[in-house]
Amino acid sequence: MTVDLGTWAPLTPRDVCALFIGVEDQVSWWIAGGYAIELFVGRPLREHGDIDVLMLRRDQHRIHDVLDGWDIHAAGPPGQLRRWPSGETLPEAVHDIWCSETPDGPWRFQVMLDESDGTLWRSRVNSQVCLPVPLLGRRTAIRGWPYLTPEVQLFYKARHTRAKDEMDFAAAAPLLDERARSWLDDALRRTVPEHHWRTALRTSSSD
Repeated sequence: MTVDLGTWAPLTPRDVCALFIGVEDQVSWWIAGGYAIELFVGRPLREHGDIDVLMLRRDQHRIHDVLDGWDIHAAGPPGQLRRWPSGETLPEAVHDIWCSETPDGPWRFQVMLDESDGTLWRSRVNSQVCLPVPLLGRRTAIRGWPYLTPEVQLFYKARHTRAKDEMDFAAAAPLLDERARSWLDDALRRTVPEHHWRTALRTSSSD
């Protein structure tokens, strides 16, 4: 079967949380991407073409428990998809998993796998960029939905900044506390030291 890379009908954050509620006490997972920024700022910012979930690589096999009966594909470089059967451990080069309810249905959400070392999350871009796993996520005040902490999400967005990433930064940066601004500035210093967001972060910190 030819996999259609362009067909998406993304779930909502509510839908994703309903799927993952069964493993919430056993596995760490967070809504990521632009939706994570919206959940942080507390309001819609823009349209979304997809929805992302972040999990730690060590928990990858639980995805099949959550999505029993779904059509699940591993996205391997360079941009190829293949079915990912239950029980197979994905190679470290695979970071993305695309999920559809049926083989001929649209993609509903993407799971991103990230690295950890014991109790620390470590960026695969630079292992010195790290954070304790309990600080990797936050929860919405009303529903308690888990989402990727905004400084980490902005760190991801900074590497290949697009117009929508600038929009997300402009909305989230003024709301970051001093610890989050300092962490993000240091993470950018280690990876993209000339990034213009660093100036904005330091200016916001000195106000």
